[in-house]
Formats: sequence, structure tokens, C-alpha cells
Amino acid sequence: MTIRSSSYAFLLATAITALSFFSAMAQNQADAVLARVDGIEIRQSALALAEADIGQSLPPSTPEARRDALISYLIDVAILSKAAEAKKLANAPGFADQLAHARKKVLMEALLNEESKSAVTEAAKHKLYDESVKKLTPEQEVRARHILVESEAKAKEVLGKLKAGGDFVAIAKEISKDPGASDGGDLGYFSKDQMVPEFAEVAFKLDKGKISDPVKTQFGWHIIKVEDKRTRAVPTYDQVKDQIEVFIVRKAQAELVIKLRDGAKIERLTPQAAAPAQPAPPTGKQK
Repeated sequence: MTIRSSSYAFLLATAITALSFFSAMAQNQADAVLARVDGIEIRQSALALAEADIGQSLPPSTPEARRDALISYLIDVAILSKAAEAKKLANAPGFADQLAHARKKVLMEALLNEESKSAVTEAAKHKLYDESVKKLTPEQEVRARHILVESEAKAKEVLGKLKAGGDFVAIAKEISKDPGASDGGDLGYFSKDQMVPEFAEVAFKLDKGKISDPVKTQFGWHIIKVEDKRTRAVPTYDQVKDQIEVFIVRKAQAELVIKLRDGAKIERLTPQAAAPAQPAPPTGKQK
């Protein structure tokens, strides 16, 4: 495992705080000891702390290799923090402030996690899902193919070939300038607001199986073929339950912060930054 020295410098600011957790975790006899560093026990529970610190920076690997990397990191933290103590770096200017800040962050995260656990219930998730589904309006979707060319003349030439019995997919693969040409110009299913207006207006008016006249957009000239039309299905609860949980967590945490702010005596001793000025509407005639 390779971790940049700058990462170590940042993370060691909270190393002593992390090590204090190791001692507390040692009281839990069911918590397996994974390593010892000069008598300091590193236990299974500490892996969650390591994951929070460096998990995102680790390369993809097997669960065993990832676990080993996290243990190696915890060993390094123990060794380096002990060396720092031997040099009395805990007495360095600013260290106490860093440690106090780290403690506040850990306490903050503990409170937010506690609030999240109480807010996220199956009943709350199902309630939000049901309320959201009621607000959804059925939305039409079209599945279409298109052939994109650079000029109206070329588009008319393509249309002539199609009317003479030419295969849309084959022609799209041969001459279309669109990146999806290799798929026969297939755009999949899309709603009206997912396409530029000129394209969408024509596509949604065409009947299934029909081919359009040339359509001009900012990208060039299109010949459109509608393959299918459908009403977008409402997502099932299982499809969106993870997003629902994230929403409930963020809402609960935000409400807690607002509540605590309202109940706290906050004194700002420096002026707050002004909100960005909105651009004034144009006045007079354009020149």
C-alpha cells in the first residue's frame, strides 16, 4: 500500500484521537485483535476508522487485500503517533487546537449518525415513496433512431433511399455523423425534455414505425424513425429505496443543524460576506 506523505501529515493530526478509540474498543472482548504495536492492540472495530480515513484512496482489490491495507495503515498510525509523542510533538504550538477540533468533528459525526438512525425507518421510507409517487404525472417516452448528416440536400438524398426501401439501420451505420451510428442510430427511450426542441417536437408527433422529413437542429440535419412509444413506468420502491434513504438522512441532519442553530447564542465578530449580486436586467436598446 502506498499513501502520500501529505496524506499522512493530514491524517496524523487526528491520530491520537483515533488511538484513544483503540483503548476503548479493547474493552469489548468480542472485538478481535488484529495486530499489536509495542503493546497497543489494534482491533477489528478500528477498521471502520481506517476505512473512513483512506478508503476512497485505496485502489480496487479483493476484500482480503483491502483489509490488509487498512491494517497496515492502522499499524503505521500507531508507530508514527508513538514516535511523535516521543518527540513531544503533542506540546507543539497548535497541536491542542488540532486535537480539540478533531474531537469536535468526531462528536459531530456521532450525533449526525445517531439522528440518521432514528430518522431512517421502513415506515418513513415507504411514506416518502408513496407521497412522491402520488405527485408523479405519467410521462411519454419515445424510442427512436436517427441519421445525422451535414446538409439538407444530403438529408433529402437519404430520405429518398429510405422511401425506396433502404434499410434505416444499415444506412445509419454507413453515413450518419452521430456517435451512435454504430448502433444504427439508436437513441433508446427518451422523454421530450431530453432532446433539443426541434428534434423532440417531430419525434413525439410521429407515429410508431414512421420516418420524418429532414429536421434541422444545431447539430445538423436529421432523419428520424420512431421505433416505439410508451408511458414511463413509475419506479418501484426497491429501485429507489437507496435514494430515498439518502434524502431522509440529509433532511434529518439538516433539520437538526437548523434546530440547534436556532437554539444557540451565535455571535459573529466579523462581518458576513455579502450575497453575490444578481446581474441587472438589460435596459435601453441593444446596439
